[in-house]
Amino acid sequence: MEYVYLYFLIVGMVLGSFFNVVGLRVPLGKSIIAPRSACPRCGHQLRSFELIPVLSYLLQGGKCRGCRSRISPVYPIMELLTGVLFVTAPYFVGWSWELLVALSLISLFVIITVSDIHYMIIPDKILLVFAGVFLLLRICSPLFPWYDSLVGAATGFLLLLIIALVSKGGMGFGDVKLFGLLGFVLGTKLVLLSFFLSTLIGAVVGLTAMLFGIVKRREPIPFGPFIVAGTLIAYYFGNELILLYIHFIS
Repeated sequence: MEYVYLYFLIVGMVLGSFFNVVGLRVPLGKSIIAPRSACPRCGHQLRSFELIPVLSYLLQGGKCRGCRSRISPVYPIMELLTGVLFVTAPYFVGWSWELLVALSLISLFVIITVSDIHYMIIPDKILLVFAGVFLLLRICSPLFPWYDSLVGAATGFLLLLIIALVSKGGMGFGDVKLFGLLGFVLGTKLVLLSFFLSTLIGAVVGLTAMLFGIVKRREPIPFGPFIVAGTLIAYYFGNELILLYIHFIS
């Protein structure tokens, strides 16, 4: 069984490297296949031994072999994070159709995190592709009751749409569409919990960043990573958290 988890780790890191490319190129309308990956500063095309997830970054000291400029740590962090999330997914959801839902959700989250960090954009193309993926997966692994996916999608979309309209730009429409998709995957209760946790985490991190002078007041920060954190917590532990809350208030 250890070899299975090692396999998941390696596959996750390899896919994480690919997701980095997708998250960086799709918002710019570039192909994810060609040209080959290269240093954005000197144009040095990366060879196969420079594309080994995490390891290449460490062996090169975090610098380009061509111009010696520093490589963004976002690349190895997202590669390692993808691998770790792939390994932990079977532990939380088991070996069933739901595991494919979890792995697809992780894949979506890595891509939009990279895109949101660099451009503060959640691309419609990415959401559209994963909408098709989740539609097929929810047919194979439906929520109970099955229509909770539809109600959850409407709830997530409308909730964020109202906030976006009221805040007049404080919430991006990419987040609105993302929560509509998340509502379809998670269902009504968990998408509401996801929104609450995402907002809570975002508020705590944002306030902490302002206190330490990392960001300035009213300076926009990517909300995507907070959505990822809040949604994964809701997806894996949501039902237990809801029961704990009900027990607490009663």
